This record gives sequence, C-alpha cells and structure tokens, in this order.
Amino acid sequence: MRNFIVTIDGKQYQVGVEEVGATASPVVTEIKPAAPVAAATPAAPAAPAKPAAAAPTNGTKVNAPMPGMIKSLSKPEGSVVKKGDVILVLEAMKMDNDITAPCDGTISYKVSSGANIDTGALMAVIG
Repeated sequence: MRNFIVTIDGKQYQVGVEEVGATASPVVTEIKPAAPVAAATPAAPAAPAKPAAAAPTNGTKVNAPMPGMIKSLSKPEGSVVKKGDVILVLEAMKMDNDITAPCDGTISYKVSSGANIDTGALMAVIG
C-alpha cells in the first residue's frame, strides 16, 4: 500500500492506494488539522477595465468557460462585433484560448488584460 496526502479546496486527505496487478483500489480519509491553518494572504482583486456604471449590463453575457488569465482584449471597448469574432484571449494551462462573440452587437468588457478569473466569471457583455 502506498500512502499520499492530497489537498483539495484547502482540505487535506490521506489517500492509500493498494497496487494489485494492473488495478488499484483507493482508500480516502479526511485529515483534521490539530490547529487552525493560517490562510494565505488573498491577492487584491483586479480592477475592471472600465467603470461598471458606464458599461451596459443588459445584453448577451460572455462568461469564462474555465479559470485562467486574460491575455489580451482583441477588440477595443465599444467596438461592434459579429458572431464568431474573437473578442479576447484567455490563457489556461499555458494554452491560448480564443473566446468568440456569441452574437452580433457592441462589446463592453468587464475584465482587463492580465486579470486572473475563475470559471463562470463575467468577462464581457455584448449589447
């Protein structure tokens, strides 16, 4: 049996895997810390590229399909885009992912270049 400690969402689990031929049988138990663990200092949230009050909030929302970093904004704020146009580049796992416009309209960005985002984060609105 080989033992591993795995951390998922801040919780530690001790995982024992028994090797039997070509198959493995995992055994998972949660490890309770003896003392509270000090949380890492959270990074300051990235400021939006433009003030939210000036940007339209109605329209088609473009949400992040995966966590990553906004590498570049492909169109200027307020540009008219067509369905399928690349509106920004999202870097995830060291790969550039082109995010395209789901419809025609005028783009309003809710993120700035260099911002780190989570899955489902609002990146832009096309009104």
